Amino acid sequence: MSKIVIVYHSGYGHTKKVAEAVLAGALDAGASAKLLPVGEIDDAAWTELAEADAIIFGAPTYMGGPSADFKKFADASSKAWFGQTWKDKIAAGFTNSATMNGDKFSTIQYFVTLAMQHSMIWAGTGMMPSNTKAATRNDLNYVGGFTGLLTQSPADASPEEAPPAGDLETARMFGARIAGATARWLAAVR
Repeated sequence: MSKIVIVYHSGYGHTKKVAEAVLAGALDAGASAKLLPVGEIDDAAWTELAEADAIIFGAPTYMGGPSADFKKFADASSKAWFGQTWKDKIAAGFTNSATMNGDKFSTIQYFVTLAMQHSMIWAGTGMMPSNTKAATRNDLNYVGGFTGLLTQSPADASPEEAPPAGDLETARMFGARIAGATARWLAAVR
């Protein structure tokens, strides 16, 4: 059974809701998975990250990039980087912001760069976008992420109201995809 850690920051609760949906998908796919908020990182958490088979990064997009709280975690990962303790682990990422674009890709690109610095193996969504005239807001991958999971929550919506059901189902499918990719990766390298 693959071990997946979803390390994330959520400023208002929307990104936490996405993280929970990603977790549900990974668990449904048979992985051992857990959430790790960046504010709860301690020595035991660094050990969990070192022992994980996959690490999924998650943060809201604030001002064109990941939140400062997530960036603080990323900066603190330099000890893991120096020892290359995350080398060859599967990596993936997700972000949420108030607008449909909102420079979300800048956050995903930051996660990709972080993963590459740690010599990780990046996995994207593996989903086609819902981009036809018949598409509705609750279709899978409506926001259209390939490199990473993108979700949207209106600025005036509470976490009880957003992200919408389609984005949360996309997050669940994303979690299942990363669990499957991790299992295949582990089978190939063992």
